[in-house]
Amino acid sequence: MTVHAAAGGAAVRPRGLSETARGLLRGMRPRQWPKNAVVLVGLVFARELDEPLQVVRAVLATLLFCLLSGAVYLVNDLLDVEKDRLHPVKRSRPLACGQLTSTAATIAVVVMLSGCLVAALVLSPPFAAVAAGYLTLQAIYVTVLKHAVILDVLALAGGFVLRAVAGAVVIDVPISPWLYVCTMLLALFLALGKRRQELIFLHAGAANHRPALDHYTIGLVDSLLQVVTTSLLVAYMLYTFFAENLPRNSSMMLTIPFVLYGLFRYLYLIHARGEGGSPEEVLLRDRAMAACVILWALTSAAILYFIPRG
Repeated sequence: MTVHAAAGGAAVRPRGLSETARGLLRGMRPRQWPKNAVVLVGLVFARELDEPLQVVRAVLATLLFCLLSGAVYLVNDLLDVEKDRLHPVKRSRPLACGQLTSTAATIAVVVMLSGCLVAALVLSPPFAAVAAGYLTLQAIYVTVLKHAVILDVLALAGGFVLRAVAGAVVIDVPISPWLYVCTMLLALFLALGKRRQELIFLHAGAANHRPALDHYTIGLVDSLLQVVTTSLLVAYMLYTFFAENLPRNSSMMLTIPFVLYGLFRYLYLIHARGEGGSPEEVLLRDRAMAACVILWALTSAAILYFIPRG
């Protein structure tokens, strides 16, 4: 019986269809898919939740971005499989540990990307164009930009902005430029928090796993976090007062305390508890942060849908 060697010299049994399917699903990182909820921002803030057809289009767009981002994760793992085998956490990823073969992953990527782009084109040509732009950015990121200091986090932020743009064009609604700015700054905030955690967790070996980390220092990342946090707070506050699609009584300012607490809480988790490497896991583990996000969402929805714009 043929045996495949994995990281650390461990033996892996031949992969059946069920094991390959599980490996593909794990490799697509479904725990990361909640990030694609950014696609729904346009639906919510354009006050289109009461339009069933718009809801369906936005949800389909979100699902397509889940598949697209899952394919990107597989490509990233295909490129980094050897480095991942040396990483204390990433070595358990399907490709690195031998649960998934490179051939199966490559075939899955081709099928998903081609199928998703065709579906996106049927759903909305402008949406398909944005999705193609997102994939182009991700291709440049996984091959070049993730190794470039500063540009790596800017590229990650750009991916989130393109998600927000995609959510707007698929339902053909305008979105306040303030929301794009806030989306970019929030993504930068989370990306920098992740970089800081990687520097602490990997110590001197950080650059072996991600070359760009060789150019970051804790002091630099903390300085960048200060700039981004301040900019995000100011941008969000200005948004609550000046965005054209909000109630004229500035009631959206009632959400500012939730944003303040959420950012301060996340900084506390980064600096005092050494968390922040995976924002989605922070939301699952930290009840205070999860409660803050839920309260912000409920308050924002109440203001948008129950208070007249005039």
